[in-house]
Amino acid sequence: MKSDLINFVKDENQCTVFVQGDVDLSNSSELRKTILSALKTSPLVVVDLADVTYIDSSGIAALVEGLQYGNSHQKSFRLTRLSPHVKSIIELARLDQVFTIND
Repeated sequence: MKSDLINFVKDENQCTVFVQGDVDLSNSSELRKTILSALKTSPLVVVDLADVTYIDSSGIAALVEGLQYGNSHQKSFRLTRLSPHVKSIIELARLDQVFTIND
């Protein structure tokens, strides 16, 4: 699935999901579906958030659901290159202690 919000690169070992722009209630379901689809077919899913300018609770919920699915299905789920906005939200919610985050 490719859109203005989400693009991805996939090989046999991992899928990297690139997210950009605003992630909010109007499009977080697209992010959720993309993450869950990637987790069903890849042993490792990395979500790149470098180009996310805004994320609300529905976007955070999509990320948490990906983490939960990965944990319950023996898949690896990581976040990488958090934008300053996303990093502040993740840290405020103390989710930096829950997610595996790569720089």
